[in-house]
Amino acid sequence: MVARIIDGKAVAERLRASVRARVAERVAAGGAAPGLAVVLVGENAASQVYVRSKRKTTDGVGMQSLAFDLPATVAEAELLALVERLNADRAVNGILVQLPLPKQIDVERVIERIDPRKDVDGFHPYNVGRLVLKMPLLRPCTPYGCMQLLAETGESLIGKHAVVIGQSNIVGRPMALELLMARCTVTICHSATRDLPGIVHQADVVVAAVGKANFVQGDWIRQGAIVVDVGINRNADGKLVGDIDFAAAQERASWITPVPGGVGPMTIATLLANTLRAAELQDV
Repeated sequence: MVARIIDGKAVAERLRASVRARVAERVAAGGAAPGLAVVLVGENAASQVYVRSKRKTTDGVGMQSLAFDLPATVAEAELLALVERLNADRAVNGILVQLPLPKQIDVERVIERIDPRKDVDGFHPYNVGRLVLKMPLLRPCTPYGCMQLLAETGESLIGKHAVVIGQSNIVGRPMALELLMARCTVTICHSATRDLPGIVHQADVVVAAVGKANFVQGDWIRQGAIVVDVGINRNADGKLVGDIDFAAAQERASWITPVPGGVGPMTIATLLANTLRAAELQDV
């Protein structure tokens, strides 16, 4: 068996095209183009790349991209004051504070200060709580993007055993909630999990989000499993690779996401969909 590729670039392009069309309809009807404010603190190289991509893609679907760049030495109070101003600005429909933040800033305090209606990352406790209760509004972007990639396979998830490797608030935990809402039986694995290879080998669906290059070995994968690789790492040669040994896993899986070109494009596309959704919710 050689796994079929789940093409994240193609799925993301379709989602962006849908968002672009809906934004154009909104503007043609006399509404304002949704505004996305992206706040970048410091000069983290990876964050700068992500933010440039987000801003460019936002412009590309006809939305307003609003940039707020702050120095790494910024005080927490100043960042919170900016968030409050953006909360009150009717031209801003979505607020994204790029992570990670410098050590002097309490990340959770910043996230909780964002108006839940403008929390397009889906990290606010209100939005996570709604996901827990199966009443989602603004859903965490990467897990929601993963669910759309899983839908691309055409396979029903009902009753499947899904194993999520990683328990972060950004991916692992909300990913498990998304899969549970899809009627999977879900196991979350982490650094204290015993017999991780054995547990992964039981899975019909594997989602890896640990941030370690080629961490998941090919022989851990059950024959015919669906594999989603959230990891983006650089190996010793400087090549982008995922958390899963792709070549070996592809020999066992039925479907697999590549790195790059899998989950990554979906995260930004889903962010745009969330921003449009936020604008629509604020219209009511």
